[in-house]
Amino acid sequence: MVEKLGEIRVADQVIAVIAGAAVEEVLEVSVRSGGLYQDIAKKINGGSKGISVSMQEDRVTIDMRVSVRYGTPIHHVCQTLQERVKEAVEHLTGLLVEAINVRVEAIEVK
Repeated sequence: MVEKLGEIRVADQVIAVIAGAAVEEVLEVSVRSGGLYQDIAKKINGGSKGISVSMQEDRVTIDMRVSVRYGTPIHHVCQTLQERVKEAVEHLTGLLVEAINVRVEAIEVK
């Protein structure tokens, strides 16, 4: 039997950084910047641009704004992104990811 020694809390900014690192593993996707005011707020508060986190008890909802490389099937790459982020956040934090909402805001043409 595991004895509970106290409470563990993971900050929203930490979850956003974990999610951002997982996004970098999906080559066809990049996180979108939030614009000037959001960028300034993120620099002050920490976290990752284009990613917001909300928590209720031990359940996490992550909202992401991304761009996708032209020619990539959007539905496939977003599903892969959701799976990678969910796996990373749950593995590293022990929290349950309830939802990962992905909003594709741009297509990158290179």
